[in-house]
Amino acid sequence: MSSLAISNIILWVVVVALCLIVFALMRQIGVLHERVFPAGALMSQRGPETGDPAPFDHLVALDDSRITLGDGKKSTLLLFVSPACPVCKTLLPVVASVARDEGANHPLQVILASDGDSADDTRRHLAFIDSYHLDKGRYVVSRPLGLAFVVEKLPFATLIDKAGVIRAKGLVNSREHLESLFEAHERGVASLQEYLAHG
Repeated sequence: MSSLAISNIILWVVVVALCLIVFALMRQIGVLHERVFPAGALMSQRGPETGDPAPFDHLVALDDSRITLGDGKKSTLLLFVSPACPVCKTLLPVVASVARDEGANHPLQVILASDGDSADDTRRHLAFIDSYHLDKGRYVVSRPLGLAFVVEKLPFATLIDKAGVIRAKGLVNSREHLESLFEAHERGVASLQEYLAHG
């Protein structure tokens, strides 16, 4: 048998072995996908707890308009962001999409919140609003707001119901994290982690 035939046989044996390995790995990924339930937003143990009234009943937007929390008509998704946060920027289109989907079932307002005191901070926020086509009437710059909710990492979201009560909160990095806040609220739990622990 020629060396060319032997090398072809060895090559086909290697290809078949690699196909079997890839198949086995795909099967394991499927098993893991079934076992691992989406964890949802990472809930913070600090700050106001779910079930507590929101520390503020109204906010003042960057355009000086007044935003009411717990007006009895709509829930509020309060999302803490920063112009310097790259994850926040990638999450903005997702927030708009989730707001449309959730708002179709229940009235919802989305408020973006950040901090800063100086004129330079205000310029940064205005440039951020312009770059991402945000609404100044739904953008709040308030250091006391972040302190009241004990926001340590961004992006951080809090879902407040129409009565002004905190229903869910946590660190959100993806659409799944955002949707988990609404899912937790619908199930009457503080987080999906709590639901799984008692489920």
